[in-house]
Amino acid sequence: MLKRARTLLFALAVAAVAVPLQTAAQQAGGADEAATPAMEVTPDVVYGHKDGMALTFDVIRPPNAHGAAVLYMVSGGWFSRWSPAERLARRTFSGLLENGITVLAVRHGSAPRYNVPEAEADVRRALRYVRLHADDLEIDEDRLGVFGGSAGGHLSLMLALGSDQGDETAEDVVLQTPARVAAVVAYYPPVDIRRMTGPSERFPALDFPSEQAAGISPILFVTEDDPPTLLIHGDADRLVNINHSERMYAALQEHDVESEFITIQGGAHGFPNPAHRDRAQAAMTEWFVQHLGPNAGN
Repeated sequence: MLKRARTLLFALAVAAVAVPLQTAAQQAGGADEAATPAMEVTPDVVYGHKDGMALTFDVIRPPNAHGAAVLYMVSGGWFSRWSPAERLARRTFSGLLENGITVLAVRHGSAPRYNVPEAEADVRRALRYVRLHADDLEIDEDRLGVFGGSAGGHLSLMLALGSDQGDETAEDVVLQTPARVAAVVAYYPPVDIRRMTGPSERFPALDFPSEQAAGISPILFVTEDDPPTLLIHGDADRLVNINHSERMYAALQEHDVESEFITIQGGAHGFPNPAHRDRAQAAMTEWFVQHLGPNAGN
C-alpha cells in the first residue's frame, strides 16, 4: 500500500511540472522553431540532496518514446550548469529524440564547490535513482545508456565501467539499487585522473587528495563484462589529448569489450566545427539505437 502511494505521489509530481517545450519553441518562432525536436520536458526531478541543496535531472521525452533512455552528463570541467532543455537538445542529442530515446539531463554538485570524486558519487546516485524509479519515468531499466563529453565523458565511463550491484545493507533504498547501464558513448574523455590531481585554477574540481584518483580513473575499471563502449575524439584536441581515448580503446579491446573508436580528423575539444559535431552526434545516435532500441540484441 505504501509503495503504491509513493508511486502515485511521484506520478502526480511529474505531471504537475511537465512542460511541453515543443509549444514553447513554436511560440518563439524563427530558426529555433525548425531546429527544436518535438519533446516534453519534466524539469528538476530531485534525485538527492547535498548540503541542503537539491540534486536534479530533467526528463526530455520525445513523442515516439519506446522506453530506451540515455543519461546525459551535464558536465564540462566538472562544472555542472543549468541550460534550457531545448538548447541542449538542438546542439547535442536531437538525434536521440528523433529515434524515440528519452534523455535524462543529469546535473551534479558543481565545481568550484565540489570535486571530481563528489561529482562521480552524485551521478552514480542519479543512475541508481533512475533505475529504482524506471516505471514511474516510463523507461526500461535494462535499456539505459550514458553519454557525455570531456568531464561528462569521464563520468559516463565511470558509470559504465565501474558498475556495481548496490549496497544491500544501506538504509537508503536508492543506495541499495544497482548502478548499471547497457551502453556508453564518451567524447574526448580524460581517463586517467591520477595524472591530473592537484591545485588547479582552471579546474578546481581536480584539487583533492591524490590517493583518491585511482578510484575515479576509468582506465583502471575495464573488465570483460563492460557494456558496449564508443569513444569519439578529435586529433587536434589541445585540452584532453587523444592519447586518453587511444589508451582507453586499447584496454577495452584487450578485455574483449565490444567497442569502437572514432577519430575526428582536425577535431578540436568540444567539436566547435559544426561538421565535426554533426558527425559525432550521428555516430553517438547510431550506437545507442543499435544497443538500446526496441530491437537491441535481436
